Amino acid sequence: MTSWAGRTAAEISAAVREKRVTPREVVAEHLDRIERFDDRVGAFRTVRAEAALAEAEEVAARGDFADLPLAGVPVAVKDNLTVRGESRRVGSAATPDTPAAEDHVTVARLRAAGAVVVGLTNVPELCVFGTTDGVLGTSRNPWDPTRSAGGSSGGSAAAVAAGMVPIALGNDGMGSLRIPAANCGLVTIKPGHGVVPTGDGDSDWFGLSENGPLATTVEDARLMLSVLAGTGPEPRPEPSALRVAVSLRSPLAGVTVSRPYTTAAREAAEVLMKAGHQVRRADPPYPMSLAVTSLIHWTAGTAADAQHLDRRLLTRRTRVHAALGRPFVGTARSGASREQLRRRLEPFFADHDVLLTPALARRSPKAAPWHERGWLRNVLANTNYSPLTPAWNLTGWPALSVPCGTLPSGAPCAVQLVGRPGTESRLLALAEQLEERIPWRRTAPVD
Repeated sequence: MTSWAGRTAAEISAAVREKRVTPREVVAEHLDRIERFDDRVGAFRTVRAEAALAEAEEVAARGDFADLPLAGVPVAVKDNLTVRGESRRVGSAATPDTPAAEDHVTVARLRAAGAVVVGLTNVPELCVFGTTDGVLGTSRNPWDPTRSAGGSSGGSAAAVAAGMVPIALGNDGMGSLRIPAANCGLVTIKPGHGVVPTGDGDSDWFGLSENGPLATTVEDARLMLSVLAGTGPEPRPEPSALRVAVSLRSPLAGVTVSRPYTTAAREAAEVLMKAGHQVRRADPPYPMSLAVTSLIHWTAGTAADAQHLDRRLLTRRTRVHAALGRPFVGTARSGASREQLRRRLEPFFADHDVLLTPALARRSPKAAPWHERGWLRNVLANTNYSPLTPAWNLTGWPALSVPCGTLPSGAPCAVQLVGRPGTESRLLALAEQLEERIPWRRTAPVD
């Protein structure tokens, strides 16, 4: 008997289209895996077992499988995006437990492509921090359950890494896709600004946050991105020699990158050089003000999200974060500092097609109740392990994380690829070259 849990979205959709398996059989098998293993992983805030099976039957009855790129594919959705009939809690006791009337536009596109939503995944409160824990659940890294899955799309990443779904939907405001993907051995891409819709009326942290895929393969990430962007499958770019800059330096003063992550970046650089690319060491001209600019936008985005919530129901770290950001909402909304950063970095990307960096500075913090700890302790833990992601939310340029080697614990390591606006396909093609030459086991051995 063929097992569909642990298979890719491309494999599942092809089998459904060829009628080798039904959507209900695929969904039922993944629901069974969730029931068996999510207690130890903590990926899901809520599982839609009955509704998902009914929706799988609806997909089977559509009869247009040839036009469904995600036919029968189970998908998990981050709990800050609306799913019709389900509450949107955003990891907080301060949000209403009332069903949403409509799907978020990205969820609607996934369903239109034949995907079946099996559940909503855990997030840190208001998606603020890089560890997914809170009053509604804690998500652990399936490769190393003593460690956090990362955040804020930590539940979505854990669900994919544990084989509970082949793909998941998340978003990235300061690294919230790339951080958990790097921790959990997944491929993700934060698309450039405007590639994937954020949704009318939704908070996107003044243009910092982008919706995107979490997947086990570049092929699945590319497939899901095409659905989210509404473009349909795009031809892969023709191989050509690119100018790749390799930087091992942290953008934030005082934060260093640990050896496993610099080693991964060096190995990736060697692979790309052997593939015919022009690779050289070069550091972007990060301004000294980058840390302050990041903190202003990070806290201001939280202040905007918290303004209509009962602050007494928020955890202490979130209350402090929002209070610090309230004076800076106007500054963040103006976008002036982001435009200054873009102008500073554009000459570097005129000389280089792609930037390669480590994805993280060190492994994720311990899986622990970080939401019960102080604000400063949380901020230091976050910035010390993920200093390399925020700059590319501030510029609005595409950035990708792809597995590359392992940590001493056996958990995954990863690198980041960054490009100019409109180069998502180029970054995915480079990631595919790394994937081919540095193979990685797709699903964590949770069983």
